[in-house]
Amino acid sequence: MYAATDYYETLAAAYVRGRLAGPTAAREYSDLFGKPLEELNTQECQQLATLGKNAGLRLHRFKRSVLLPRVRVVLGMLRSIQPTTLLDVGSGRGAFLWPLLDAFPGLPVTALDLLDYRVADILAVQAGGVTTLDALHGDITTVDITPAAYDVVTMLEVLEHIPDTRAALRSAAHAARRFLLLSVPSKPDDNPEHIHLLDEATLRPLLAEVGLERISVDYVRSHIVLVARRAGS
Repeated sequence: MYAATDYYETLAAAYVRGRLAGPTAAREYSDLFGKPLEELNTQECQQLATLGKNAGLRLHRFKRSVLLPRVRVVLGMLRSIQPTTLLDVGSGRGAFLWPLLDAFPGLPVTALDLLDYRVADILAVQAGGVTTLDALHGDITTVDITPAAYDVVTMLEVLEHIPDTRAALRSAAHAARRFLLLSVPSKPDDNPEHIHLLDEATLRPLLAEVGLERISVDYVRSHIVLVARRAGS
């Protein structure tokens, strides 16, 4: 049985609406698909979740589980920073994105991901009523972003996947008006997609090289979390 308290219920409801929207849904479930997302009550969110599950949608990604320690730390940093806009690089399955949207419901967030089906899922949430959310399909090392387009850029568990670390940091710093927040593993693991093991001694000069300063570092359960500010901001 679906329990709203177990899920990011508004985000799950938005995803179902975005994925199942169409003439049939609008006709048969006008209240669920027609009213603004923020006006849905818990029972209506449950009904949407049931429709989604019956249609084969995988809603587990919206499950409200215990926050990963690194996610909790970054959300705490963001509460201090109070961003006005945010670019999340490598949003993936939403391990950080969904808690972020839940914690900062009014924050304009753009999610950048390399995989088209991940971007499609994020855009479904947008189409379902989360109007503060947008998505870009691309590679942070090559995507065309206006300089300082986002107040804050986040890159959690991304750099260890990218061959050109310097290019990735350069592009992220280029996009950030004030802050870049990132996390990487601090110990070797068995993930074959992790092609680097980055440490503080490596990252500090690279961040300085791309115009970031006032770098602070936290060590959080086998991960490093860094926050750096754009020089002069």
